[in-house]
Amino acid sequence: MRSWLEGQHYAYENALFRGTCGALFCFLFIVLIGPAVIRQLVRLKVGDRPEFDHATLNELTANKRDVPTMGGLMILGAVALGTLLLADLTNFYVRMGLACLLWLGLLGGVDDWKKLTSRTEGKSRDGLKSYQKILFQVGLAVILGFFIFRHGQRNFAVIGAVGAEEQIESYRVLMVPFYKHGVTLGAWAFMLVTVLVVTGTSNAVNFTDGMDGLASGCVALCCMVFMLLAFAAGTLETATKLLIPHIPQSEELAVLSGCMMGSALGFLWYNCHPAKVFMGDTGSLALGGMIGYIAIVTRQELMLFLVGGVFVMEAMSVILQIGYFKLTRGKRLFLVAPIHHHFHLSGWSEPQTVIRFWLLGAVFAVFALATVKLR
Repeated sequence: MRSWLEGQHYAYENALFRGTCGALFCFLFIVLIGPAVIRQLVRLKVGDRPEFDHATLNELTANKRDVPTMGGLMILGAVALGTLLLADLTNFYVRMGLACLLWLGLLGGVDDWKKLTSRTEGKSRDGLKSYQKILFQVGLAVILGFFIFRHGQRNFAVIGAVGAEEQIESYRVLMVPFYKHGVTLGAWAFMLVTVLVVTGTSNAVNFTDGMDGLASGCVALCCMVFMLLAFAAGTLETATKLLIPHIPQSEELAVLSGCMMGSALGFLWYNCHPAKVFMGDTGSLALGGMIGYIAIVTRQELMLFLVGGVFVMEAMSVILQIGYFKLTRGKRLFLVAPIHHHFHLSGWSEPQTVIRFWLLGAVFAVFALATVKLR
């Protein structure tokens, strides 16, 4: 029992440090390999050609034609490498996180490749159908939800056996901002929440990826917050003090979050205006799904709505636009959705729109962290 507790204490002590090292490593890795990867993408002629149902917006984005996409490969490679080097690979949550990264990265890669090949063959710029992407996202979420829930049950049994102080099945608690007790979920409710969060976040980040640096900057802010939350949730003393669920072994997700943050910032080095490369669905679907996965494990699904406020705005603008269009038989609520394009058409320059959305993302992140103490 003593050796087990000492091992846990050691993991608590260095997980946040390794997460910080992961952020630095991944940032430098992408900055160094970026030029070579971008040259290779240009050589392969995987340039983007944005197409919108709005003539003015097509004119505004004409300068983005033939900028290489699928740059998300850099992000996925850096996150995987940083995690393999710095995380505990025997940790269940780390292995599931890498599986999630691979699954959604492949899904986004296939979608990007179909768009590129259909364009070169003279067809419309179509990738996978929406229902096809959602089917694979839901399938992944069901697998994640099942194994996370089952692993939580086993963890609780082990903790009870060694006489840990915590006697609450934390993995089943849905934390509510400003409410310290949370709501206990059954197995089916847990699965439903997992499907909604992983699928919703993956698509929300995908919607946000429409301007130079917008998605990568907001993802970095979100990952920074979840690096802290993962460390807190995995540390018994900190979790107890902050009244958040203690999830044994989840502190290792601080390393994964740190690698994601560093990779997003490194990618931003080349993705800032004017962008030299786009992440494409290869990066956006995977990063969004990973953020949702970490929120599920740490039991901070509703906190994700606060931390990722920009992603919520983007996703809701698309949903509202489609719903309003159908209800009014052709009228539009926004000039264009997602909402960042609405502001662009309203007179904001692209850099103004991106920086203002970053500022909103920072405010949401600070507010979300503040709610941890306001319960």
